[in-house]
Amino acid sequence: MDTGLDTAAPEDLSHAGSVVDKAIEYMMQQNIAPISAASALLGGALGLMSQTMSDQQVANVLRQALHTVESGHLHMLPPLPK
Repeated sequence: MDTGLDTAAPEDLSHAGSVVDKAIEYMMQQNIAPISAASALLGGALGLMSQTMSDQQVANVLRQALHTVESGHLHMLPPLPK
């Protein structure tokens, strides 16, 4: 599926992912409900995208995310930190 985004991952994507993983780990340790943590992260991501991307680009990212859910790829992710 074409997202309208560059196919090459940015150099700092791995670092950004590690920071998000640590934030999730921290929230789980603070007994924040997974739905609350996920909603906060999604809201923050949408806010950042809306300030740095066109509406069409945001929609393309969301379509790709939906495709990932519908194709079952989310079940291949590692478990949440305890």
